[in-house]
Amino acid sequence: MRALLVRAALAGCLLAGAPLVVAQERASGGQASEQETGPSILWAWANFAMLAGALGYLIVKKGRPWFAARSYAIRKEIAEAKEILAEAEARAAQIDRRLAGLEADIEALRQTARREQAAEAERIRRETAADLARIHEHGAREIDAAGKAARVELKRYAARLAVDLAEQKIRRQMTVDLQSALVANFVRGLDRPSAGRQLNK
Repeated sequence: MRALLVRAALAGCLLAGAPLVVAQERASGGQASEQETGPSILWAWANFAMLAGALGYLIVKKGRPWFAARSYAIRKEIAEAKEILAEAEARAAQIDRRLAGLEADIEALRQTARREQAAEAERIRRETAADLARIHEHGAREIDAAGKAARVELKRYAARLAVDLAEQKIRRQMTVDLQSALVANFVRGLDRPSAGRQLNK
């Protein structure tokens, strides 16, 4: 469209300038009279008026839709730019809200982590205390069992020792006369119950 307008303007300039050139050549050559100069100027002005009218018509006919379309395209691009700007601002506001929410979420996660860490430490402390109590109780039972076993073994050892000492003492005190007296007493003791049984019969 722009190239067409440029071509029309150049053609109009050539058509308008041609009669003026002819008139100037005739005036400079001295061959034209005053009567010929008048119609040439009129013809030039008429030609210029026709050319200007044609150019104006072409500009109005072809230029108005082009300018209207160009204006519409510019308005459309401005509206699209406004929409893009509004969308970008909305996205920026959303990102700002997310960032603000992200800080709150991070703080909430930190508090949750602190609570979980404290709960885990408390659970570990309780389990450790329970394990220590079980170990202490088990150790006490083992010590008690070992003490009982040691006391039983000590009693057995004391009994064996007492028996050995008694045996040694008896052997030291035992003489042939004492052995004979003991045997005699034993035999007499055996005879007495048999006599008692005979009397009961």
